[in-house]
Amino acid sequence: MKQVKLGSQGAVVSRMGLGCMGMSEFYGERNDVESAATLLRALELGITFFDTADTYGIGDNESLIGKTLGSRRDEIFIATKFANVRRKEDPSYFAICGTPEYVHQACDASLQRLGVDHIDLYYQHRVDPNVPIEETVGAMAELVRAGKVKYLGLSEASPATIRRAHKVHPITALQTEYSLWERHVEKEILPTVRELGIGFVPYSPLGRGFLTATINNVADLGEKDFRAARYPRFAGENFDRNKVLAERIKSIAERRGIKPGQMALAWVLSKGEDLVPIPGTKRRKYLEENAAAAEITLTQAEIAELEAAFPEDAAVGDRYAAASLKTIDL
Repeated sequence: MKQVKLGSQGAVVSRMGLGCMGMSEFYGERNDVESAATLLRALELGITFFDTADTYGIGDNESLIGKTLGSRRDEIFIATKFANVRRKEDPSYFAICGTPEYVHQACDASLQRLGVDHIDLYYQHRVDPNVPIEETVGAMAELVRAGKVKYLGLSEASPATIRRAHKVHPITALQTEYSLWERHVEKEILPTVRELGIGFVPYSPLGRGFLTATINNVADLGEKDFRAARYPRFAGENFDRNKVLAERIKSIAERRGIKPGQMALAWVLSKGEDLVPIPGTKRRKYLEENAAAAEITLTQAEIAELEAAFPEDAAVGDRYAAASLKTIDL
């Protein structure tokens, strides 16, 4: 797979990364054996950019990556995140913390779980409204100077916050949701990061799997899949109305002879080489389908048809439940 620059600070990653969250939590039953095989298969396909966070599986996801890929450290680019605080003894507990003390504690814990001496890209997962961004990024910059972190990133940060953070220390990447069904970043966020030379990492480029047109009803997800509870677009009447939109993508993809998910990923990739999407999966089958999308080039006519079939703001329902929306920096 092609390698591209991520931002303007020297980071180089594969054209597409792998989001690892669902391997440990949220998207149904865990299968660490298949997840490990998927991680190794990603390397075989040329994917070198692996995205995790200390909150995924409350540390388990970082440990899985460390155990599976630790011996291949020189071949991989690891991105992880801090700030979303959870507890093993009470998985329902959630808080956001961006204090300088916590930044250092969280980084040391992630380094230990990953089994590495440095993190390639360290994100603040959510902006702490009670701590000035200058203080948080100042502490993150100390990690860079200590050699524990190479590059800094933010997730779901507003343009104003991005600018303030970038003045303290160069930000390499911003990670925020972006797909055919969530295009809010196009108005201000993408122009801001491009102006500042910051790379953009779209997460959930497949609309949390909805754009693959393979989820026929919520019952298909299973008891341990939290999507219907966490994401209103999967719930009730919203699901049925959004399914109509996903079927439109499927129809266009079938004419091209590709999968709907590949069409959706190709659309994200068409928006520029400064965008490096990180579709998530825990299965080799879907990993291989997603990776193949990096070789698909859409025509301008196809892009226009997709955007007409799935217009901006057409998705029905908020992208997060109310409690999670409150954590988004606006």
